[in-house]
Amino acid sequence: MSSKVDYLTCDTCSKKFRPGEVELTCPDCGPDLGTLTVHYDYESVANVLTRDVLDSRQDQSHWRYLEILPVDSRPDALHPRVGWTPLYDLPKLASEVGVGRLWIKDDGLNPSASFKDRASSVGVAHAMEQGRKVITAASTGNAASSLSLFAACAGIRAVIFVPETAPEAKVAQLLMFGADVLAVRGTYDQAFDLCLDTALSQKWYCRNTAVNPYLGEGKKTAALEICEQLRWDVPEAVFVSVGDGCIIGGLWKGFCDAEKLGWIDRKPRIYGVQASGSAPLVHAFDRGDRTVTPEPAETVADSICVGKPRDHIKALRAVRESGGAMIAVDDEQILDAMRTLARKGGVFAEPAGATGFAGLVQAASASMLGKDERVVCLVTGNGLKDVATAISAVDTGPVGIGADLNSVDNWLREQGSKGA
Repeated sequence: MSSKVDYLTCDTCSKKFRPGEVELTCPDCGPDLGTLTVHYDYESVANVLTRDVLDSRQDQSHWRYLEILPVDSRPDALHPRVGWTPLYDLPKLASEVGVGRLWIKDDGLNPSASFKDRASSVGVAHAMEQGRKVITAASTGNAASSLSLFAACAGIRAVIFVPETAPEAKVAQLLMFGADVLAVRGTYDQAFDLCLDTALSQKWYCRNTAVNPYLGEGKKTAALEICEQLRWDVPEAVFVSVGDGCIIGGLWKGFCDAEKLGWIDRKPRIYGVQASGSAPLVHAFDRGDRTVTPEPAETVADSICVGKPRDHIKALRAVRESGGAMIAVDDEQILDAMRTLARKGGVFAEPAGATGFAGLVQAASASMLGKDERVVCLVTGNGLKDVATAISAVDTGPVGIGADLNSVDNWLREQGSKGA
């Protein structure tokens, strides 16, 4: 166990635990309500990890924040570079959306093409420090492919539980990295429960972010990067897609940690965006509830198709404490966001990866944002993760022509007749 972690607290009852005292969640509140938050000796960290120190670091990965991660070192085996993903400043798109400035942070450029690499790399490093031999996770695809990659690097066996509806491209990654893949005849929520029960009974290391508090520490590094990449002048708002609630909770933790360390003097509003067919957190937020009521889930955005969000307490806390909101968008808005990001932002996003941008467009049109406000939108996964949906999202297909110049000329004439 890392000597840097000071203590953990239960998100429901606030009980304190020493590092290593509990495996996953508060034993009194259980896995649904007893998720934990990691705390450090922030005063000590602030003395060694300053803005000037970060400015001098050459390591352009999330390991540049090692002093405030729950592991003692970066294992040499975990060589793929994670984090420090680009933050694209897109003034034309900002003008179209109706905000003062817009940055797109593309986490689809991580090693397994998703945001989940931030958590998996930290989780595998944590498992290695504990000497664990098997690591498991439940996933609709991204967390699993990410875990499989880093487990392969570390030489740790990975056992993955996925719903049998998981996209083929994501399952292909799992198999290529050598994971044992169990396709559950059921929903993601059923796969999650089965994975957790198996981990506890077999004493495997559980990578599931909601119940493993150390994984969220990897996810918070995106917020730390936003602060640093914008030279400590944080935006007014951050938009991100939400499924289980782990990413949005991690982002808020990152901004809170940055403030505690004296890196920033204010925090942004956080907006979580769900698909309308899978929006239990939106409904809980609208009702003013602290926890969610499970609902059926169906959406084209498979990565956020979650009827029972496991990190619901942290997710709702993030938007309420920040002054943000939970927003629902329909599948057509998501597909439109995919097209817009690709054609006007140069970013190819999977459906869940584009959902945050769909929510931003809706929020701006509803005057939820000031026209001079600065906004960061996270893209959490690459479009190659779900090629079938990407193809369905485009409004044209390839045009068959002969292998001669006349065929091209005929096509050009047709384009002219269409007013092209």
